[in-house]
Order: sequence, then structure tokens, then C-alpha cells
Amino acid sequence: MALRSTLDFLLHDWLDTTGLTQRARFADHNRETFDAVLDTCERIAREKYAPFNRLVDTEEPRTITAPDGSLRVVLPQATHEAYKAYAASGMLSAAQDYDLGGMQLPYSVEAAANAFFACASVSIGSSLLTVGNANLLMAHCTELQKKVFAYNEFSGRWAGTMCLSEPQAGSSLSDVATRAVPDGEGFASDPLGPRYRLRGNKMWISGGEHELTENIVHLVLAKIPDADGKLLPGTRGISLFIVPKKMVSAQGELTGVRNDVALAGLNHKLGWRGTTNTLLNFGEGKFPVDGQAGAVGYLVGQPGKGLACMFHMMNEARIGVGIAATMLGMAGYYASLDYAKNRPQGRPITGAGKDAAAPQTRIIEHADVKRMLLAQKAYCEGALALELYCARLIDEQHTGTAQDAEEARLLLEVLTPIAKSWPSEWCLEANSLAIQVHGGYGYTRDFAVEQYWRDNRLNMIHEGTHGIQALDLLGRKVLMEEGRGLTLLSHRIMATVNRCSGIPALAPHARALARALHDVGIATQKAWGSGVPGEALANAVPYMQAFGHTVLAWIWLDVAGCALDNDPQQASLGTQGHVGCVRFFFHYELPKIQAWLGVVQSRDMTCATFPEGAF
Repeated sequence: MALRSTLDFLLHDWLDTTGLTQRARFADHNRETFDAVLDTCERIAREKYAPFNRLVDTEEPRTITAPDGSLRVVLPQATHEAYKAYAASGMLSAAQDYDLGGMQLPYSVEAAANAFFACASVSIGSSLLTVGNANLLMAHCTELQKKVFAYNEFSGRWAGTMCLSEPQAGSSLSDVATRAVPDGEGFASDPLGPRYRLRGNKMWISGGEHELTENIVHLVLAKIPDADGKLLPGTRGISLFIVPKKMVSAQGELTGVRNDVALAGLNHKLGWRGTTNTLLNFGEGKFPVDGQAGAVGYLVGQPGKGLACMFHMMNEARIGVGIAATMLGMAGYYASLDYAKNRPQGRPITGAGKDAAAPQTRIIEHADVKRMLLAQKAYCEGALALELYCARLIDEQHTGTAQDAEEARLLLEVLTPIAKSWPSEWCLEANSLAIQVHGGYGYTRDFAVEQYWRDNRLNMIHEGTHGIQALDLLGRKVLMEEGRGLTLLSHRIMATVNRCSGIPALAPHARALARALHDVGIATQKAWGSGVPGEALANAVPYMQAFGHTVLAWIWLDVAGCALDNDPQQASLGTQGHVGCVRFFFHYELPKIQAWLGVVQSRDMTCATFPEGAF
């Protein structure tokens, strides 16, 4: 499979993932164990996910009324079988310690293995929220909370969600209105932690209700009222709570009592139709616990520090979104490549023009179809390299030297908005091109490419919209800690420029990347030249687009440099593919940054000042 060879090159030739086995945490591993994990996940994805991708798109989750009056979610049997296979593989706890039942895998290997599931059916493979939920608990909870909740999630016995958005607030977490009040005598006496009663509504909750597992662990943002019963404005008053669907004992066993969490309805989406997406009501009194309304929740960490805890999961989820977007783009690319190789249409143009009597040519022989395929390859394989680079930084942050870990932290701060936003925009464009390659057939449900586009359209929205990522990048990440992260990234980029300047096939691209980096730096300074945030951030999205294209140009140049180090004569088609993608990206894509940076540098206010009535 083309994906496997791409992953092998990026992991082992480019990122030297095998070198991680020299570290104590990964000492039991080698290339063979990493390959075995990839083999297993590729097989499960091929057998349990890919054949049912269309099925879960057409047989959406539906609700029935249970005897207790609650709404139950019905999912296809294929979804149950896929989840069981995934849980049995051990991938839910792949990166965890051995004593937790984990494999102590590098995160980069875990991310690569999960790419198979996202490529086969992103709609089925929504269990990654469970992993992010459990990882957050491991970072911020008490030992008992970890044992009861996180361990059961890693085993696959329970699932997890993240509950941030509310119907009236959307992405504006400052406007969270869910309330959490101490639960009387149970507040201080429950061994699972300070116990609260929550009341409120949460929207867009993936996996919020299902019967794939025995229990669901909701992580819920809510505000604790002050002494006057008022909620603090802004995000300062937000706390984080563990709210299980079913009540549990301190030994991690179900008590037989349903918590006061009720499914209010399902969201019917353009794509990701196999994933249950819900509106949940907390504390409406439908399932009173101990005779009282209010969902029982256990405080995570300190009061008022919930958002900082939740960002642990959100940042992880953003890299997950980037991988999902990448692999949806990749699935469309593979489908359109196969179609282009087999679809005869048109005839070649010769010196005398077209010969109508000549045999038809396959569409892959047309220059414009090659352009669309090459764009898809450049977008998707470049995005995959970026995501695995970020995953490798996480390994460095956890197991590297103190200096390497600190550098990895800074780089991740700057790159996370790009890792989420760039694939969600440009791999979606790849899906659009995949439809175009198919022509009219691509616009029908007879071919998979229309579903890949529908599924991918979500990724520019969830886990922080495109605009939010841009504000985070220009408004915070490039400025934080006096620009240390941006400076470090610039040094990494220039190291690649200097190395590739000595490779004749790449030298012109190295010079172009150096100019692009300089232009991004100038634009960053000019954007903030007035010191007025409203002016600086008016064109945050064009800034992020230029920044992202510069990062991807760097990634591609570095990947191609590695390929040419191994194969300087470009004898293999793989090396020719890498070098060709660099040429395409630097000729067709990188020049776009000048238009984006132009409005950033001039602090153009056309959009910001456009009068509402003129629309």
C-alpha cells in the first residue's frame, strides 16, 4: 500500500524514529516491533473499517426510547465490531506505561498507526477522543481518579468525551453558562474528589451517547458560582469536572445508578455521519441521583483552572484533527489516482493536433490531470510529514534532554495551529480536486470521493475554527515568551536552507524558502506595528495561510533533502516523487504568500470596516 511506504520513509528515513529505541522508555522496542504495530493496525483498518465506510455514512445513528424514558442510540453492528477490534489491539493505551497495560510506544508511531484508521473510515474511528480524555486525566487528576476513570478508558471498557461548547455560546468559552455547585455533604466526603452538581447544556459532543462501552466519562467545563450565586465573567471562573454517564464506586465498578445526564438529540451532519454527535442536558432532573436533580461531577485539579486542564486535551485533539484531515485527503488522492490510471478519455495532442481515429488515452496522461494529482500529493504527503514531525516533537518533549524537551515545547506551541489548520484547508482542497479528476462521476454517490469531501469539511470547524487558530497564531503564539518559539522555528528552517543550498536540485528552492521566511518575519513586525490588536488581527487568516505555506515549504524541502541524501541520482520513483513535489510546491504554491502577506503588512482594514448594511 502506498500509505505504508510513505509512513515508513517519513518515520525511519526522515525522522529516525528507530533512534528513539536508544532511550530507556523505548528500549524494549526496535524497528520490528514498530513494523508489527503498523502491520496490525493496517490489517484491522482494512478488514473492520474500510469495508463499512459507506455503510456508516448511509445508516446514521438513530435514537429509540428506552423503558426508562431515555433516548438510546442505535449504531450499525459494524461500528461495534470496529471498536472491539481497535480496543483489543491495545491502541487505546499504546503510549502508556507497561503497568497500565500500555505498550510504551513513541507517540510518533502511535500517530502513524492511527493514520490507517483515519484513511479507512474517519467516521467510524472516533475513539481517539477517549485517548485524549484519559491522557488529560493522567496529567491532572488524583491517583484514585486516574485509576477509576483513565485506566478503564485505556482498557476500552469505558469511553470518553470532551464537553465544551454550549448552544448559546459556540466557541466562546467565556460565555459558558453551565453551573456547578457543591453537593452538600457529599462535597467533601466522596473519595473520588470534591463532588458537585452540574446543570446546563452542551452541544456538538462527539460520542456523547452510545452503547459501545459500559460507561461514558464526560469531561465538562462549568462555572462555580461565587458567594452571591453569580458566575464570574470570562474564562477565569471555568472549572473542569468528571461527569460519568453511570455512577461508579471508588473501586471503579458501576453502581447501577444512572447519572443525571440525558441525551436531548442528535446533530445531523454533512459528514462524519457514522459518529454520534449529540446535545446533552446535564442536571435537568430526568435521572435524579439520591433523589436530587443535578448531574454529579468530580472536580479535576483546582477550581477556576479548568480551561488550562482542558487545553491539554484540546491541543492533542488539534493534532488529531490534522491527521484526520490529512488522511481524508490522502484517501481521496489514492481514489482519484486509481481512477486516472484506468479512465480512458480524450486523445493526445501531437504536432499535427489531435487524431480522432487514434485510441483514447488514459486521463492521467493529460497535463492538467497530472497537475491536480500532483497538488493532492503535495498537500497530503506534506501534511502527513508535518503531523508526524509534531508527533516526534511530543516524543522529544517527554523523553528528550531538558534542552531538547524545552525546544520541542516551544516548537509545538507555534506549530499546533498550523498542524490543525493547514491540513484542514488544503487537504479539503485535495478532496475537491479528487472530485474534479473523476469529473461528473465524482459528484455522484457511486464513488467515494464525494463522501471524503463531506467528511473533511468539518475539520476547518471543530476543535477551534480556522479563524480561532489564526487569532491564536498571530495574536499569541508568535509573540509568546518574547517570540522564542518563532525564533527557534526560524533557526530550524534556516538549518534546512543551509543544508539544501549545497544540493543542486534543491538550491533554488532553498533560496526561495529563505526569502519567504524573511517576508513572514517582516509581516509579523508590520502587523503589530501600530500596537493596535484590532488592526494587527484583522487579517489573521491570510497571515496563517502564508505562515502555513512557508512551514510546508520547509517540510517538503527537508523531506526532499533526506531523499536525495539516500538516493542522490534519483534512481527510485520515490525520490523522484519527493523532488517533484518540492518543485510543484515551490513553483505553484509558495508564490501565493505574497498576496496573503500584502494585506497583513499594510494592515488592510477592508474587511474589518466594511459596513454591515452594504452586504
